[in-house]
Amino acid sequence: MSTLEERIRRLEDLEAIRYLDAQYCRHLDDGNWDALMDLFTDDGEFDGLSNPKGKRAMREFFAGLAPGGLTAFWHFITNLEIDLDGDRATVRSFLWQPCVSDGAASIAAGRYTDEAVKIDGRWLYRVKQVRFHYFGPLTEGWDENQFALDTARRAAVNA
Repeated sequence: MSTLEERIRRLEDLEAIRYLDAQYCRHLDDGNWDALMDLFTDDGEFDGLSNPKGKRAMREFFAGLAPGGLTAFWHFITNLEIDLDGDRATVRSFLWQPCVSDGAASIAAGRYTDEAVKIDGRWLYRVKQVRFHYFGPLTEGWDENQFALDTARRAAVNA
């Protein structure tokens, strides 16, 4: 059985990782690129719409979202599953993202699978990966085939 100190450290680590995700959403939505980059290791990477590696490349990618047509977004991360292994963690979660894309009210949803590491007592992302299940204008409604049970299962397995 773990000692009380080990159990408390585990709870503190879990809470620190949840806070890391909350900071990610806030800094990304606010366009605070310097603070966002402070959440990643120096060799960190974002694997999603593109695959920038390193803080400079990631900063350029995120700062380029608005000029690229994604002018407003609000990230919500839910259903966190955190697997701790010492100073490393795998974090799986769901993304819900209302946004404005090319001037249209849009909605996106997907899953994050992240690698986090604890460096000098602080949890940081090594890899933040997103896989979208859907991303489109609200006016188009839902594609009934996109959300059939078999399609949803395949998307969940491949996320």
